[in-house]
Amino acid sequence: MKNIFVLLIGVVVLTLVACNTPAPPAPYGPVPTSQLLEWQKMEYYMFIHFGPNTFTDKEWGHGDEDPKVFNPSALDCRQWARIAKDAGMKAIIITAKHHDGFCLWPSNYSTHTVRESAWKDGKGDILRELSEACKEYGLKFGVYLSPWDRNHPTYGTDEYNQVFANTLTEVLSGYGPVFEQWFDGACGEGPNGKVQVYDWKLFLGVVKKFQPDAIIFGSPYWTVRWVGNERGYADETNWSTFDSEAYFKTEDLSVLERGIENGKEWLPAEVDVSIRPGWFYSPATDDKVKSLSKMLGIYYTSVGRNGNLLLNVPPDRRGLIHPNDSARLMELRKALDAGFAVNLAKDAEIKASNVRGNVSAYGVQNLTDGKYDTYWATGDGQLTASIEIDLKKEQSVNRLVLQEYIPLGQRIKAFGVEYFDGTEWYPIDRQTTVGYKRILCFPSVTAKKIRINIEESLACPILNEIGLYKAEEMLSLPVILRDKKGNVTIRCESDDPIIRYTTDGSEPTANSTRYVKSFNMSAGGIVKAKAFVNGETQSSETVTINYDIATEKWKVLSGNPKTGQENAIDEDPQTNYSFTDVSNIVVDLGEKLTVKGFFYLPLPHARNNVYKYDFYTSLDGKKWQKMKSGAFANIKNNPVRHDVLFDRPTEVRYFKMDILETADPKDSGATIAEIGVLTR
Repeated sequence: MKNIFVLLIGVVVLTLVACNTPAPPAPYGPVPTSQLLEWQKMEYYMFIHFGPNTFTDKEWGHGDEDPKVFNPSALDCRQWARIAKDAGMKAIIITAKHHDGFCLWPSNYSTHTVRESAWKDGKGDILRELSEACKEYGLKFGVYLSPWDRNHPTYGTDEYNQVFANTLTEVLSGYGPVFEQWFDGACGEGPNGKVQVYDWKLFLGVVKKFQPDAIIFGSPYWTVRWVGNERGYADETNWSTFDSEAYFKTEDLSVLERGIENGKEWLPAEVDVSIRPGWFYSPATDDKVKSLSKMLGIYYTSVGRNGNLLLNVPPDRRGLIHPNDSARLMELRKALDAGFAVNLAKDAEIKASNVRGNVSAYGVQNLTDGKYDTYWATGDGQLTASIEIDLKKEQSVNRLVLQEYIPLGQRIKAFGVEYFDGTEWYPIDRQTTVGYKRILCFPSVTAKKIRINIEESLACPILNEIGLYKAEEMLSLPVILRDKKGNVTIRCESDDPIIRYTTDGSEPTANSTRYVKSFNMSAGGIVKAKAFVNGETQSSETVTINYDIATEKWKVLSGNPKTGQENAIDEDPQTNYSFTDVSNIVVDLGEKLTVKGFFYLPLPHARNNVYKYDFYTSLDGKKWQKMKSGAFANIKNNPVRHDVLFDRPTEVRYFKMDILETADPKDSGATIAEIGVLTR
């Protein structure tokens, strides 16, 4: 009888507790589907650009390449998958068909495929090999199929839309589960000079029929949005909510970078960037793989700003990921693992100014329990709050991770962070959105307490994870600069480093020449530099610059001197020549030179960078010979330096570039950061 009484008392208590536990917060605004939530949790995965462009040094092939040029000598998709897995990536997306129309599988709807290539005597299928490799290594498999086709004879006609739907069907029905279908919105001229009007509804129907759970990138039916740049960052303010209808009326790229507060749909950002300057492999970029510090910065401004990082790692002409790329990926994995190994908040005492219903179901202990579906929340209508983390002793910290529980929507609009040194509170940072994950990086502080102040929220704030970390401080990279006279200076932002450099192509060591003053390299050459500290036991990564002949004797002959045209040849990429009064640039080299080609450096944020051009050379400035005619592929989205080689070396005194079209034809004039000739 006593046991029954105790049991009844327990039931009554539990009932009272349940009655006093408030309901969970109601969802606010649009929320992610289950597929989008799982996609967001992936955070980081690999992009593979591979095809004829790998062998022709082009970013956008013209579709007229002989398919036999595609002949990787040692292709190994298992190597790609193994490296992706070891790097901490969760998937691989491959360019099954880029703008040149070349198919990495033996499509029945094209004659521009691996079947017509020299690789495996035309009997290979890269999609088959990669999908099987992904399955073996536990990675998800995704495909990129550009609807633009510069090879197919029906492109530009109604017939082509069905052709593309058929190729899409082959891929989505023949290689197992596809987690993401990557469309590229590029739409240019085909082999007949016509531009296609895409039937997106037809294409969407194919995706929904064969891969109904696939995430869609690109097209009016996207389920994740492009972040608006190809440089590896989302805006500091990044809402996962969006309004596609409003965006397509303006196509303002800055809106893509930051999303739209209180948007009508859940459309999170995917950040795509290449580990090299271009998207396809080129031997000329083997020494231009992004540095570890640059890669860490990209991670923090993509995954750390409520986005997913799609990192392009292009296989080389053997069909293997180059050692320089794989080494950098492993360094990045090691640095991230070490930096986030110990969550200092886990053993701290945490308290909040408000807890929903004052019950543990929504308490601060949920912030460090490692479970995604538990969270801290305030009461309805409580739109501000503070969370204090008592570390119990002074500790050095420089990273803060916050996560909102996005199944209930994105809410936080503004927050600040401060630290207590035992005597006084000091500010660390003030920011805006959080979203799925927000990582704040700041100079190391020695703190006893950290306080997060949520200053503005669209509905009661909800966080499901907090992390405090101490990552290793990295040395700033040396900055190598050269003026028009060829004088080279090297500087570094880190405190009191020793800078050592070489000019013979060798790797700088503690025994290399110490930089103390500028030196001359007017004839060109390779400069490599490293910063050293701690008795030269710790060093930065190597910075490499390959200089051509200095521009001291050069003079711009076109345009008005007041418009700053000399900025185009001053060897300073931070300055530029922007003009509306001419349609070309003419340069006098001051002497006759044997020239192998030319380069054009766009300005990163200019809308009117040069796209289409004609390039001429002359010995007397009167008789001109056209050397090249073309376009700087993808210059609008990826404004990096373009080197263009002539068919043969040519003796030159003057050069001229006629500007036929800019990246934004609506914007008058053009912009040149730097332009020059290649002699080495």
